[in-house]
Order: sequence, then structure tokens, then C-alpha cells
Amino acid sequence: MSPETTRPQRNAGPPLGVLAVVFTALFLGAIAVSTAMAGGATFPSPFGSAAEIVAYFHDNPDAVRVNAFLQFAASVPMAIYAATVSVRLRDLGIRAPGATIALAGGLLAAGLLAVSALFGWALSRPEVLTEPVVVRTLQDLAFAAGGTGHVVFLGLLVAGVAVPGWLAGLLPRPLALAGLAVAAVAELSTLTLLVPDAAFLLPVARFTALAWLVAVGFLLPRTRPRRTGSTPNRSEGTGERKESHA
Repeated sequence: MSPETTRPQRNAGPPLGVLAVVFTALFLGAIAVSTAMAGGATFPSPFGSAAEIVAYFHDNPDAVRVNAFLQFAASVPMAIYAATVSVRLRDLGIRAPGATIALAGGLLAAGLLAVSALFGWALSRPEVLTEPVVVRTLQDLAFAAGGTGHVVFLGLLVAGVAVPGWLAGLLPRPLALAGLAVAAVAELSTLTLLVPDAAFLLPVARFTALAWLVAVGFLLPRTRPRRTGSTPNRSEGTGERKESHA
């Protein structure tokens, strides 16, 4: 028997790269299609004037509805990605909290994106558009859920994969470190709730996180080499030691 073998693949699950491409394409499609349908007008900022916000939703209900549909659709493969990457990390020998953090962050990010989409759908209803106060409230809730809430927990998903990916040598070092930087920006975007000018952090963290998750989906291995004996490997910092192999 050779001194180095490969950990057997137990729970392959759906391909991570494909899942990441699907939810990224759906999310970007929501922005592109709704913007085109609205004649180039973009989704209004909750920090804008009430008149501009009400006018946008009143004039573009179909664009808002399509945006909500595609964002809600994107939340489904994102949740599957979170579950799959968590299992993948455990199959690769990660016993530290990283796998659980990735699962929790991914599920919460997907859930908040879905909630934001449902608020968006409500904003396309003609009965709602006659009540400016209701429109403004739903817009704020959609932003809080799909903006700050979604991005912060998306950062946890990234961090939950990047940390064990770095310490256990599962990902290329530059990619893992880039993930840590993306996660840090995502967590800093919490400041948006206190400082409106910090809102620029949201698209920076969101789009870099999506690109990072796509890359990880294709680069995170399904199996992991291991040596004979019980010599600890680099992942000792994650609380995981390489198993002995007879």
C-alpha cells in the first residue's frame, strides 16, 4: 500500500461550481433585466427622497416583480451551496467550527435574500402603491434584509470556507486570503445601519463574495490526500488532525 492515499469520497453532493454560477447568474440577471425593463432606472436607494422612491415603484411594477422573482430564485441554489460546502468541508476532515459557520452564514444569507425578494414582490402590488408610507416601509425592509443583512451573512459563508481552506491547505493561499479580506469588508458593511455613507461597502462585498464563491466552487477539492501514521498536518490550527491509515 502506498504511503499516501486519498480520503474516499462519501458525500459528493451537487457540483459547487455549478451552484455558484447559477445563483450568481440569477442575482445579476435580476439587476440587469429589471434595470432594462425600467428604461435604465436602477432600484432606488432607501436613503433617497420619499418622492423618488414612490415614483420608481409606481412607474415600474413589472420590473420590480421580475427582480423579486429572480432574487428569490437565486436564494434557492445559494442555500444548497451552503449545505453542500459544509458537508464537503467535513468530508475533507474539517472538525472545527468553520464548516458550521459556513452553513449558518449561507443559510441566513439565502433566507434574507428570499425575504428581501418577497418584500420586493409586495412593492409591485397595485394596492400597496397607493400608500406612500407603506411603500417607504417595505423599501426599507427590503434593503435591510437584502442589503446589509444578506451581505453580512454572505461574509460569514465566505469566512467559514476561507479559514479552514487556508489553515488546512484546501485552497490556494492567495484565494483563501482574498476570502478573508472579502469577509472583513462584508462584516464592516454592518456600519450601513448607522452610517448611510458606508453603503458603498455593500456592492463591494456582495460582488466580490459572489466571484469568490464561484472560484471556490470549482477549486475546493472533493478528496484530500493523507499519509500513514498519525502525524498532525497543517490543519491542526482548526482542531483537526489527520487520521491514521493502516
